[in-house]
Amino acid sequence: MSGSPEPFPRGIGLPKQSPLFWAAEKDRYLRQLLLRDLAARWKRRQLVYFTRCDGVAQIDMDDDRPFAELLSDCGTDPIDLHLETNGGYTDAAEKLLTMLHPYRRQLRVIVARRAKSNGTLLAIAADQIVMGEVSELGPIDPNITLGPGQSVPAQFVLQAPGADPILHQIAASAVSQTKGLATQLLTTGQFASKVADVAKTVDDLSGRSTYPSHGSVIDCKEAQRLGLNVTYFAPDTDDWKWVWMLRCLYEQDARRNGLVKIFEGHAISNSVRQ
Repeated sequence: MSGSPEPFPRGIGLPKQSPLFWAAEKDRYLRQLLLRDLAARWKRRQLVYFTRCDGVAQIDMDDDRPFAELLSDCGTDPIDLHLETNGGYTDAAEKLLTMLHPYRRQLRVIVARRAKSNGTLLAIAADQIVMGEVSELGPIDPNITLGPGQSVPAQFVLQAPGADPILHQIAASAVSQTKGLATQLLTTGQFASKVADVAKTVDDLSGRSTYPSHGSVIDCKEAQRLGLNVTYFAPDTDDWKWVWMLRCLYEQDARRNGLVKIFEGHAISNSVRQ
């Protein structure tokens, strides 16, 4: 026999980590094992940006550091970004979009459950979006900070009678910024061959005439109706079952370990606690 045996838990070889360390970190080792399996299946580098959607965790200005570490390990490989988030701040989302820009032509965003608001903005930066039966995008309505730990969708401020004029201007600027980013992303990406359709799609995504609520659901069929390049993974396919398995691991591990965000790749893992 030549070579070393495959390490635990797949084979009989001991892991390179000490037993105590491996046991303490077993959740992420098992998740990363599945990420590498999916990379072999699809021939694409697998990255995860998972945010628990049952609390106040959002895309924020501290995300750039762990996100940069994820991308630093990608080289020139095509990328699958598994994305789950309720959205967050437009300036922070713009920073992540800038970091993703060199990879856009080979970027696929996989939305197993939810990528809302500025999460949708990240999704439309991709060359392709993957969705399933329970997946949803949402209107690209940015958040406005009212105070520490307090934020509301910008459209709430714009439509509020008697809103503070300075706050109203901040909200209007945020909406303009988001629409500008969406226009640029679609014009140079998924809508490059149908630029005339960009304005209508951006207006639909950013206003209240098509989607009356910040939480309105844009499912796979609706996303396709908008003209987005969406691939549907049917629930009875192995591809979807693996996507959903991965997503369930992140949700359960995050809840059990008190994590609100996980940034993870084949060998890199960073998290944010409550």
